[in-house]
Amino acid sequence: MNGTVPEFQKFGIQDKIIGFIKLLRPKQWIKNLFVFAAIAFSKNIFNADAFMKVLLAFFAFCMVSSCIYILNDIVDMEKDRQHPRKRKRPIAAGIVSRLEAGFIMVILAPLSLVPSFLLDPVFGVIILVYILNNVLYSLKIKHVVILDVMSIALGFLLRVSGGAVVIDVEMSPWLLLCTLLLSLFLGFSKRRNELFILEGNADKHRKILEEYSLQFIDNMLSIVTASTVMAYSLYTFSAHSNKYMMITIPFILYGIFRYQYIVYKKNEGGSPDEIVLSDKPLIINILLWITSSIIIIYAVK
Repeated sequence: MNGTVPEFQKFGIQDKIIGFIKLLRPKQWIKNLFVFAAIAFSKNIFNADAFMKVLLAFFAFCMVSSCIYILNDIVDMEKDRQHPRKRKRPIAAGIVSRLEAGFIMVILAPLSLVPSFLLDPVFGVIILVYILNNVLYSLKIKHVVILDVMSIALGFLLRVSGGAVVIDVEMSPWLLLCTLLLSLFLGFSKRRNELFILEGNADKHRKILEEYSLQFIDNMLSIVTASTVMAYSLYTFSAHSNKYMMITIPFILYGIFRYQYIVYKKNEGGSPDEIVLSDKPLIINILLWITSSIIIIYAVK
């Protein structure tokens, strides 16, 4: 790929429509399911009013995250053209122009902000912090080693916090800790995949990759993996009213080990949402964890 912009005349109306849809990255909305963590673990998932509030919060995060994805694609257009997979993104491929993408972003922003403040003022502030964090990430933090991954992790913490705020329940520090560690695990796995697939051209695509090495990231992953398993285990032992939650620990272990297998043996991990949606063993494991957790939390005394 030489980085030249494709002629827009090559793309028809159908290509444009598909390009606009891909620009929003609906597959990555799966990350926003973290919003449902608080309602599930607070035993309110069958409360219709509470569930509707969290559902609205989920859609608010979907819209605002799409705005951020568009901003990232606009800022990283030239660098994305050097990436073997990201060069197919609508803006990098020339299917959608920067002007068109900016117009969509301007429309989506108020559609996410205004309903957020109407749903709950504090939730609206959380959405604003989420936007600020991601804007700072796109413009500056993504160039700062370690803080770039921690900024990504903050986004997951804000999702969990938002889900708790809209139903007015106390946020469990154990839930936040497990979310933080899991998101760090996903973030470092993403950096490792970028280093591996780009090899000597890694710094040309993302300058921060100069500061990382496979050995350094592997060390970070070892620490975060052990910490995640330990934190979740302690949570099931002492933080939950139902001691049978410890039965779900094997699902967490398998999920982390399976993800590491995908990262190290299949050389994937650059897109967690695609892995979660495409790897059947991982999908089955997640469904089993969700099902067993719901049964234990809501049915077992």
